[in-house]
Amino acid sequence: MLNKCSRGKLDEILDKKARKAFEILVRENSRMLMVYLRSLVRDEAAVDDVFQEAMVIAWRRLDECDLDRPFGPWLRGIASRLVLAHYRKQKTAPVLLNESVLQIVDRNFENINLLAGDTWADKVAALRECIDALPARQKSVISGRYFDRLSAAEVAERFELTLEACKKRLQRSRAMLAQCLKAKGVLSASEATS
Repeated sequence: MLNKCSRGKLDEILDKKARKAFEILVRENSRMLMVYLRSLVRDEAAVDDVFQEAMVIAWRRLDECDLDRPFGPWLRGIASRLVLAHYRKQKTAPVLLNESVLQIVDRNFENINLLAGDTWADKVAALRECIDALPARQKSVISGRYFDRLSAAEVAERFELTLEACKKRLQRSRAMLAQCLKAKGVLSASEATS
Protein backbone atom coordinates (compact mmCIF):
# COMPACT_ATOMS: atom_id res chain seq x y z
CA MET A 1 0.00 0.00 0.00
CA LEU A 2 1.27 3.48 -0.85
CA ASN A 3 1.98 5.85 1.98
CA LYS A 4 0.86 9.48 1.78
CA CYS A 5 4.26 10.71 0.54
CA SER A 6 4.53 8.02 -2.17
CA ARG A 7 0.98 8.68 -3.33
CA GLY A 8 1.74 12.41 -3.66
CA LYS A 9 4.88 11.64 -5.69
CA LEU A 10 2.93 9.22 -7.90
CA ASP A 11 0.21 11.84 -8.50
CA GLU A 12 2.90 14.38 -9.42
CA ILE A 13 4.48 11.95 -11.92
CA LEU A 14 1.07 11.15 -13.44
CA ASP A 15 0.26 14.87 -13.72
CA LYS A 16 3.56 15.49 -15.55
CA LYS A 17 2.87 12.59 -17.91
CA ALA A 18 -0.69 13.81 -18.55
CA ARG A 19 0.63 17.33 -19.26
CA LYS A 20 3.24 15.95 -21.66
CA ALA A 21 0.69 13.73 -23.42
CA PHE A 22 -1.68 16.68 -23.72
CA GLU A 23 1.09 18.88 -25.16
CA ILE A 24 1.88 16.23 -27.78
CA LEU A 25 -1.78 15.79 -28.74
CA VAL A 26 -2.27 19.55 -28.96
CA ARG A 27 0.88 19.99 -31.04
CA GLU A 28 -0.33 17.31 -33.47
CA ASN A 29 -3.86 18.78 -33.74
CA SER A 30 -3.55 22.55 -33.26
CA ARG A 31 -3.12 23.47 -36.94
CA MET A 32 -6.03 21.24 -37.91
CA LEU A 33 -8.17 22.85 -35.22
CA MET A 34 -7.29 26.37 -36.40
CA VAL A 35 -8.22 25.47 -39.98
CA TYR A 36 -11.46 23.92 -38.74
CA LEU A 37 -12.32 27.05 -36.74
CA ARG A 38 -11.41 29.36 -39.63
CA SER A 39 -13.78 27.39 -41.84
CA LEU A 40 -16.61 28.22 -39.42
CA VAL A 41 -15.77 31.69 -38.05
CA ARG A 42 -14.65 34.67 -40.13
CA ASP A 43 -13.49 36.90 -37.27
CA GLU A 44 -9.82 36.05 -36.59
CA ALA A 45 -9.97 37.35 -33.00
CA ALA A 46 -12.98 35.11 -32.33
CA VAL A 47 -11.10 32.16 -33.86
CA ASP A 48 -8.22 32.77 -31.44
CA ASP A 49 -10.62 33.08 -28.50
CA VAL A 50 -12.49 29.88 -29.37
CA PHE A 51 -9.20 28.05 -29.92
CA GLN A 52 -7.86 29.09 -26.51
CA GLU A 53 -11.11 28.23 -24.78
CA ALA A 54 -11.21 24.83 -26.50
CA MET A 55 -7.69 24.10 -25.24
CA VAL A 56 -8.61 25.05 -21.66
CA ILE A 57 -11.75 22.90 -21.75
CA ALA A 58 -9.85 19.98 -23.34
CA TRP A 59 -7.24 20.17 -20.58
CA ARG A 60 -9.89 20.26 -17.87
CA ARG A 61 -11.77 17.34 -19.44
CA LEU A 62 -8.79 15.28 -20.52
CA ASP A 63 -9.83 12.50 -18.15
CA GLU A 64 -13.12 12.23 -20.13
CA CYS A 65 -11.28 11.70 -23.44
CA ASP A 66 -11.18 8.11 -24.69
CA LEU A 67 -7.51 7.89 -25.65
CA ASP A 68 -8.21 4.70 -27.61
CA ARG A 69 -9.97 6.92 -30.15
CA PRO A 70 -8.51 9.80 -32.20
CA PHE A 71 -8.00 13.05 -30.29
CA GLY A 72 -8.85 15.36 -33.24
CA PRO A 73 -12.58 14.58 -33.45
CA TRP A 74 -12.93 14.95 -29.68
CA LEU A 75 -11.19 18.33 -29.82
CA ARG A 76 -13.31 19.45 -32.80
CA GLY A 77 -16.44 18.43 -30.85
CA ILE A 78 -15.46 20.80 -28.05
CA ALA A 79 -14.66 23.54 -30.57
CA SER A 80 -17.93 23.10 -32.49
CA ARG A 81 -19.97 23.60 -29.33
CA LEU A 82 -17.93 26.73 -28.59
CA VAL A 83 -18.53 28.02 -32.13
CA LEU A 84 -22.30 27.59 -31.70
CA ALA A 85 -22.10 29.34 -28.31
CA HIS A 86 -20.09 32.17 -29.91
CA TYR A 87 -22.74 32.72 -32.57
CA ARG A 88 -25.58 32.50 -30.03
CA LYS A 89 -23.85 35.15 -27.92
CA GLN A 90 -23.24 37.36 -30.97
CA LYS A 91 -26.75 36.69 -32.30
CA THR A 92 -25.21 36.47 -35.77
CA ALA A 93 -25.11 32.76 -36.58
CA PRO A 94 -24.86 32.01 -40.29
CA VAL A 95 -28.20 30.71 -41.48
CA LEU A 96 -26.83 27.32 -42.49
CA LEU A 97 -24.69 26.70 -39.41
CA ASN A 98 -26.27 24.11 -37.17
CA GLU A 99 -25.30 20.85 -35.50
CA SER A 100 -25.75 18.75 -38.64
CA VAL A 101 -23.56 21.11 -40.71
CA LEU A 102 -20.89 20.94 -38.01
CA GLN A 103 -21.04 17.12 -38.12
CA ILE A 104 -20.56 17.16 -41.89
CA VAL A 105 -17.59 19.53 -41.62
CA ASP A 106 -16.12 17.36 -38.86
CA ARG A 107 -16.56 14.21 -40.98
CA ASN A 108 -14.74 15.89 -43.85
CA PHE A 109 -11.87 16.84 -41.56
CA GLU A 110 -11.70 13.26 -40.28
CA ASN A 111 -11.65 11.94 -43.86
CA ILE A 112 -8.69 14.21 -44.56
CA ASN A 113 -6.92 12.82 -41.48
CA LEU A 114 -7.41 9.26 -42.74
CA LEU A 115 -5.80 9.86 -46.13
CA ALA A 116 -2.18 9.82 -47.23
CA GLY A 117 0.36 12.02 -45.48
CA ASP A 118 1.67 11.44 -42.02
CA THR A 119 0.61 14.72 -40.47
CA TRP A 120 -1.74 17.61 -40.93
CA ALA A 121 1.33 19.66 -41.91
CA ASP A 122 2.00 17.21 -44.79
CA LYS A 123 -1.54 17.70 -46.03
CA VAL A 124 -1.28 21.50 -45.76
CA ALA A 125 2.03 21.40 -47.62
CA ALA A 126 0.38 19.40 -50.43
CA LEU A 127 -2.42 21.96 -50.61
CA ARG A 128 0.10 24.82 -50.78
CA GLU A 129 1.92 23.06 -53.62
CA CYS A 130 -1.36 22.67 -55.48
CA ILE A 131 -2.26 26.33 -54.93
CA ASP A 132 1.18 27.40 -56.16
CA ALA A 133 0.67 25.28 -59.28
CA LEU A 134 -2.60 27.05 -60.19
CA PRO A 135 -2.62 29.51 -63.11
CA ALA A 136 -2.42 33.13 -61.92
CA ARG A 137 -6.14 33.90 -62.45
CA GLN A 138 -7.26 30.88 -60.42
CA LYS A 139 -4.63 31.42 -57.76
CA SER A 140 -5.66 35.05 -57.28
CA VAL A 141 -9.35 34.28 -56.64
CA ILE A 142 -8.46 31.41 -54.27
CA SER A 143 -6.06 33.69 -52.43
CA GLY A 144 -8.63 36.47 -52.15
CA ARG A 145 -11.40 34.16 -51.00
CA TYR A 146 -9.54 31.93 -48.57
CA PHE A 147 -6.37 33.74 -47.50
CA ASP A 148 -7.70 37.30 -47.48
CA ARG A 149 -11.06 35.97 -46.24
CA LEU A 150 -13.07 38.06 -48.69
CA SER A 151 -16.63 37.25 -49.68
CA ALA A 152 -17.25 36.18 -53.27
CA ALA A 153 -18.67 39.64 -53.96
CA GLU A 154 -15.52 41.29 -52.58
CA VAL A 155 -13.31 39.02 -54.68
CA ALA A 156 -15.40 39.86 -57.75
CA GLU A 157 -14.98 43.57 -57.05
CA ARG A 158 -11.22 43.23 -56.43
CA PHE A 159 -10.66 41.50 -59.78
CA GLU A 160 -13.32 43.46 -61.68
CA LEU A 161 -15.47 40.41 -62.38
CA THR A 162 -19.20 39.95 -62.27
CA LEU A 163 -20.31 38.00 -59.22
CA GLU A 164 -21.35 35.05 -61.39
CA ALA A 165 -18.02 35.04 -63.25
CA CYS A 166 -16.20 35.13 -59.93
CA LYS A 167 -18.24 32.23 -58.53
CA LYS A 168 -17.55 30.20 -61.68
CA ARG A 169 -13.81 30.93 -61.49
CA LEU A 170 -13.79 29.92 -57.82
CA GLN A 171 -15.64 26.72 -58.67
CA ARG A 172 -13.18 25.86 -61.44
CA SER A 173 -10.24 26.75 -59.19
CA ARG A 174 -11.51 24.47 -56.41
CA ALA A 175 -11.98 21.68 -58.97
CA MET A 176 -8.38 22.13 -60.13
CA LEU A 177 -7.19 21.99 -56.51
CA ALA A 178 -9.24 18.86 -55.89
CA GLN A 179 -7.71 17.16 -58.93
CA CYS A 180 -4.21 18.13 -57.82
CA LEU A 181 -4.84 16.86 -54.27
CA LYS A 182 -6.28 13.64 -55.68
CA ALA A 183 -3.15 13.16 -57.78
CA LYS A 184 -1.05 13.62 -54.61
CA GLY A 185 -3.18 11.06 -52.76
CA VAL A 186 -4.52 13.62 -50.28
CA LEU A 187 -8.11 13.45 -51.58
CA SER A 188 -10.04 10.35 -52.52
CA ALA A 189 -11.63 10.12 -55.97
CA SER A 190 -15.14 10.63 -54.56
CA GLU A 191 -14.11 13.75 -52.64
CA ALA A 192 -12.38 15.23 -55.68
CA THR A 193 -15.65 15.15 -57.62
CA SER A 194 -18.00 16.36 -54.89
